[in-house]
Amino acid sequence: MRSISSRFWARFRCSTCAPESSGLRCGTRSAVDIAGVLEDSLSTTLAHSLMGISLHLNGELGRAQTALEAALRYGPRSDRTTTNYLGFDGRILAGAILARTLWLQGHPDRAVERALLTIQDAEVLDHPLTLSIALVWAVSVFLWIGDLDRANAHIDRLFARAELHSLGPYLAVGRGFQGEIAIRQGDADKGIRSLQFGLAELHAAPYELLTTPLNIALVQGLAATRRLAEARTLIDETIQSVEANGDLCYMPELLRVKGNLVLATSGPGADQAESYFTRSLELSRRHGARAWELRTAIDLAALLAARGEREPARELLQPLFEIFVEGSDTPDLKSAARLLATLS
Repeated sequence: MRSISSRFWARFRCSTCAPESSGLRCGTRSAVDIAGVLEDSLSTTLAHSLMGISLHLNGELGRAQTALEAALRYGPRSDRTTTNYLGFDGRILAGAILARTLWLQGHPDRAVERALLTIQDAEVLDHPLTLSIALVWAVSVFLWIGDLDRANAHIDRLFARAELHSLGPYLAVGRGFQGEIAIRQGDADKGIRSLQFGLAELHAAPYELLTTPLNIALVQGLAATRRLAEARTLIDETIQSVEANGDLCYMPELLRVKGNLVLATSGPGADQAESYFTRSLELSRRHGARAWELRTAIDLAALLAARGEREPARELLQPLFEIFVEGSDTPDLKSAARLLATLS
């Protein structure tokens, strides 16, 4: 007999809204409306989860947090999960995306706590795909925070689970993550190869949900090896793709990286670099993405200081730095503190 959740999914599902597909961009407000009519906790969990990830990827972080927390509230009312119908648990997906949302909003400690709790919840379910989803998104948080050891440990867990169950896209994402870590640890050539291989596999799958941040990592690797023309071509293509297809949550970081590429080719006097940084700051503030805002403020403050504008640099960075009440040991906040020490 078809359950209420099954009937809900049959009504709502389309080729552009499957939560682990390349095109989660449709109007998920209708999903919540339908779930409310059906009054089923599984349907409601799934609807809020889908809405939350869509809003997250669109950069609407406050609304995303509300939807994702709603998905977590509805989940415990039933001992059933969406794995019977979708192949994964919608509540776990909501927890994983909530961890990323918290980091973007400037709560790194809470983000790590939520990511680890989501992994624990997925382990209890003992469902391979659900655990792989939790691990993939958690690793993205650990990389943003700069905890490379924790990221590496969880990539190993992802490989062990994904290889055993032939989850090809998750293996490709893991290889891409390994490439990003290699670049950060100084082996850019190895990292570039891993990223290019992983991205090629993801495009062929197709599985596009994490290709934008992997492209950003590849751009940074290319820049580190002075392959600046390739880096600028890739960043421009990625920005165009985001503008056309979504993933707007990454746009502030894309603009920041583009500004640094301009600096690498034109020097500290480049007005165009300052323009990219300013656009990144404006969009970060619009999204409520304090994590992206801090990174860009650090780069713009450094640019201003290099031009002798020390007081404007301090006035830009100091208030934002003081907003952060957690994560003082993360690389971004340490960089901000060091820069402020030279400006005071």
